[in-house]
Amino acid sequence: MFEPKYTITPALLANIKRIAEIVASLNERRFPHVVLFEMERVAREISAHASTSIEGNPLPLTDVKRLLKQAPERVRDSEREVLNYNEALLALKKQTEGSAPVVDLKTVLATHCLVTKELLPDFSSGALRTAPVFVNDPMLRQTVFWPPDHGHVPGLLEDLLEFSNAKKGKIDSLILAGIFHKQFVLIHPFMDGNGRTVRLLTTLLLAALGIDIFHLFSFERYYNGNVTKYFATVGERGSYYDFNVDFTPWLEYFTDGVLDELLRVKELLEKTVESPTSGLKDHHRVILEYLREHPSINDTIYATLVDRAKPTRALDFRYLLDQKLIERQGKGRATYYTAKS
Repeated sequence: MFEPKYTITPALLANIKRIAEIVASLNERRFPHVVLFEMERVAREISAHASTSIEGNPLPLTDVKRLLKQAPERVRDSEREVLNYNEALLALKKQTEGSAPVVDLKTVLATHCLVTKELLPDFSSGALRTAPVFVNDPMLRQTVFWPPDHGHVPGLLEDLLEFSNAKKGKIDSLILAGIFHKQFVLIHPFMDGNGRTVRLLTTLLLAALGIDIFHLFSFERYYNGNVTKYFATVGERGSYYDFNVDFTPWLEYFTDGVLDELLRVKELLEKTVESPTSGLKDHHRVILEYLREHPSINDTIYATLVDRAKPTRALDFRYLLDQKLIERQGKGRATYYTAKS
């Protein structure tokens, strides 16, 4: 049985208490749907950019935003990584709707399969590794960590999943998510895509905080701000079999990141709620909801969604244009609208 070693230090306890206070404060309030709609889009953009950037993806955030908006069929590997990550986020989001998310082996393999789709051979995508791997330091140009033998991976991963599910509700969800994150990295269960996979699964575990993480949150942003520190803290040096890991330093850093992102989201929510966009009507939200699932909308489509006269429908689009929530494309009868990038 997996039994992680860690200490509840004053710094860690302070982070947990502060995060709990912010979550409680957010849960007491009701935010307009349009605000959450916009937060979800932005969070996915930031997460897809940050998590792939950590692994060396060169695409800037502006390109990621454009890519997610257009979703072209023919893409380079760097673009495929971003599209895959976004698809995996959407898939995991569905798991939080209606029931408490469960992280099991099926979820782990399915998430890895989405992350590495068309990037790894079919026999490696969504399959535990069957060969040794090594973690190299690109600065030193030498191997710094030897993960466990591939023959031990299934048992170690099973122990981690059993621990995570058995301790749910018994250990603070932040500590549980943090322990899962680091131990998964150390086990290194896949030939490639371990980092992106575990950051997605950690996001799923953080849903136990009691707020809709997918609508509001992108904790990957904090890691991307100092990639060197992230790798130094989440990883270890030497052989997996040569040390007894103390998770405490990582848990402090991990909760620092969650708190930093939560404070950013809280501030952004409060500013957004104070803006005129919080006064949108139901018919405005119909347009935004449609654009959430489709790349564009025009008046013909909008007319099938609401019972409103053509001049009134034109005013609806004008209002959203003025609020900078949508953009006009084309001219005359070919006019259509897209979500503001």
